[in-house]
Amino acid sequence: MMISEYYQQNTPRMSCEIFPPKEFAKLEDAKAVVDGLSEIQPAYISVTYGAAGKTPQFTREMSQYVQEKGIPALSHLTCINSSISHVDDVLDSFAAAGVRNVLALRGDIPEGGTFPEEDHFQYANELITAIKKRGGFCVGAACYPEGHPEAPSRDIDLDNLRRKQDAGADFFTTQMFFDNNILYQFLYRAMKKGITLPISAGIMPVVRARQIKRSTAMCGATLPPRFAAIIDRFGGDDLSMEKAGIAYATEQIIDLIANGVNHIHLYTMNRPDVAKAIYRNLEGIIK
Repeated sequence: MMISEYYQQNTPRMSCEIFPPKEFAKLEDAKAVVDGLSEIQPAYISVTYGAAGKTPQFTREMSQYVQEKGIPALSHLTCINSSISHVDDVLDSFAAAGVRNVLALRGDIPEGGTFPEEDHFQYANELITAIKKRGGFCVGAACYPEGHPEAPSRDIDLDNLRRKQDAGADFFTTQMFFDNNILYQFLYRAMKKGITLPISAGIMPVVRARQIKRSTAMCGATLPPRFAAIIDRFGGDDLSMEKAGIAYATEQIIDLIANGVNHIHLYTMNRPDVAKAIYRNLEGIIK
C-alpha cells in the first residue's frame, strides 16, 4: 500500500516509528519491537536510517519484516553521507524487498565536518526529485514546527518546505513538539505559503527525563512550562515519569484530534509497551 492512500482517509489514525539495530546480533530484538507494535495495527511503521546511513541493510530488513506483518513500511533514506550511486543502490534494494514508501531526508552534517558536493545530493528536495523521477515510490518528507535548527528563520524554513512539496513529496511528518499551539501556528503559516500536502503530527512520549535534553537539541523543540514542571516533579522516578509522559502524550493527541489533526505519528523509541499504553488510552478515538 502506498502511504499516500492512507492520507485520503480523513479519520483519526496513528502511525509509529522505530529504529533498526546497529549490529546484526540485535536484529531479533528489533523484530520483537515490530511484533509488539503489530498488536495495535498502526496505519504504518516507519523505520529510521540508522548508524548515520551506514547500515541500510538493517533498514531494509526491518521494513520487509514490518510488511510481513501486514503493515505498510516507510523506509527512511538520508543522502548527506552517501553518493548518488549508493542512494540508487539502496532504492534498488528497497524495491526488491517490496518497500514502496520512502521518507526522504538530507540527514545530519557530521559534527565538525562538511560533506562532498560532487556526486552527492545537497538537500532533501534534490533527493525527492530523483526518487519521483525514478518512479514506483510514495515519498514523504520532514517538517519542523519550530523551524529547522539550521534555518536562518522560520519563514525561510517554510520556503524550503515548499521546495520539497514542489519536488514531488506526497506528505510531511513533523518533528516532535510538546506545545500543540506551536503546531497550529505552523499549520497556518504553512497554508499561507501554499503548502497543501497532508501533515502528520509527530508526538514523542517522554518516559525518561534523560531523553529530553538530547531529543530537543536535535530538533530544536522547546518545552512549555507545564511539561517542564512535569519533568522537574517526576523526572527522578522512572515509573512516575513514564506514567506522566504517557498521560501528557495522550492529552496532546486528544487535543490534536479535537482540533482536526487526524494523522498522528508516534516516536516510539522502540518501546511498544509505551505505544500500546497510549493506544489503550485512545481506544474509541484512534481507529
